[in-house]
Amino acid sequence: MHRLKSLVRGEWVEGQGAHATLFNPTTEAPVAEASTAGIDMGLALAFARDHGGPALRAMTFAQRGELLRALSKAVHGAREELIELGIVNAGNTRGDAKFDVDGASGTLMAYADLGRELGDATYFAEGEPIAFGRSSRLSGQHVLVPREGVAVHVNAFNFPAWGLAEKLAGALLAGVPVLAKPATATAWMTARLVERIDEAGILPPGALSLLVGSAGDLLSRLGPQDALAFTGGSATGTKLRGGHNMLSLAVRVNVEADSLNAAVLAPDVERGSETYALFVGDVARDATQKAGQKCTAIRRVLVPASMLDAVREDLADRLSSVVVGDPASDATQMGPVATKEQLHDVRAGLDKLVSSGKVELVTGGASRPRLDPALGERGYFVAPTLLLARDARAAAVVHEHEVFGPSTTLMPYDGTASDAVAIVRLGMGGLVTSVYTDDKAWAKAAVLGLAPHHGRVYIGSAKMAGASLGPGTVLPQMVHGGPGRAGGGEELGGLRGLSLYLQRTAIQGYGPLVDSLVAGAKRV
Repeated sequence: MHRLKSLVRGEWVEGQGAHATLFNPTTEAPVAEASTAGIDMGLALAFARDHGGPALRAMTFAQRGELLRALSKAVHGAREELIELGIVNAGNTRGDAKFDVDGASGTLMAYADLGRELGDATYFAEGEPIAFGRSSRLSGQHVLVPREGVAVHVNAFNFPAWGLAEKLAGALLAGVPVLAKPATATAWMTARLVERIDEAGILPPGALSLLVGSAGDLLSRLGPQDALAFTGGSATGTKLRGGHNMLSLAVRVNVEADSLNAAVLAPDVERGSETYALFVGDVARDATQKAGQKCTAIRRVLVPASMLDAVREDLADRLSSVVVGDPASDATQMGPVATKEQLHDVRAGLDKLVSSGKVELVTGGASRPRLDPALGERGYFVAPTLLLARDARAAAVVHEHEVFGPSTTLMPYDGTASDAVAIVRLGMGGLVTSVYTDDKAWAKAAVLGLAPHHGRVYIGSAKMAGASLGPGTVLPQMVHGGPGRAGGGEELGGLRGLSLYLQRTAIQGYGPLVDSLVAGAKRV
């Protein structure tokens, strides 16, 4: 069995004692094991602060960008190997694993290009100088400089490559070293990716560390210059935020948590139109891509009451025809969920929705789907599931509980933008809601109503149908995050992705001296 190692203090270290086991979700066979027992977390952080940080801060944005360019090429060079690990350890189909790996390399390349644009500066001057009084004798200037700590990244199980890259890109470009802690259950891909990066000698020692296994006392050792970026469940995010040192030392924390994302079909869209086809395709894809294990997946589908039966029929047909099975087979369209615990949670979640009495099962459900007999009873499989809530407001459970698997719930609204917005808001904040319409006035009313409650609003229409990547694709140029239930954080968004790792400081003094201090800065 393969034993994973951690990269700390510039060395690959094998944990001691009992090891956690990683499984193949299709066969339930153990495939790897990992442990961080015996690793001194304080020394791991100190090495990153003392070696990786100074090395990165000495570089210009353009130089850091070239590091990211090399990382992107390293990911692409390991593409086939990483895809295979996604199939074996995460239950991904080849297409789903490609989505993960290519998303990682694409994000790193986008931030590499941003570094080139930022040029030969090492920090930012924000805005123009501010004069105090009638002359420029006394003035002030805000600057943004890299913090002198470590960016600790705790990532979820569903995107072992892309999850690493989307946090890593902004931190390294800002000049801050990273200690990444992927979810143990699917960490093999992440570990191999970091091994390939280390083998290539791209980064200075301490710029990227990796923990594969338990975080131990890592988070309790974070200090005032450090930052924590977490992706995962809201309960865990709340616990992390409440740590003693997080509060007493004001450690920066960014959380991406649960999100009951919605898709809204406007009343102007007719069945059979391009926009309607785009809508059905996006909902079906989001329910099945990565077996529905995406933070951006569509969990609630709102349609005008007059179209409820038509949409139910079309979505049920699409979902019930999805081929579920061994992700290594080219014929398979959806593989298993990633872990035994995830299987239990998805089944329990579906039972919770249906047992509420407010939600009906249309297709799929918590029982094991029909599979190739060769698989026997092995594997963590769930059928693509469509649920129906005939009264959107009465079905409170749909707006309160996320089933993190291949499931979505259909519900009617009265056709007005205001009613759709009011229902979507019951989810208490989300990462993304998509609106499908060719009516500009309806779109404006819906988007402006949804915007305060979401990090992103996606508009699907006939004119962009052929070029659409869908609401579930996170683009590095756009903000990823959302208010309320979604965690209240932000990642990516181009230059905005650096903000967690920069300190804004006001410099005040003799005007010419202040000007000279920021002469080499990039003005933003």
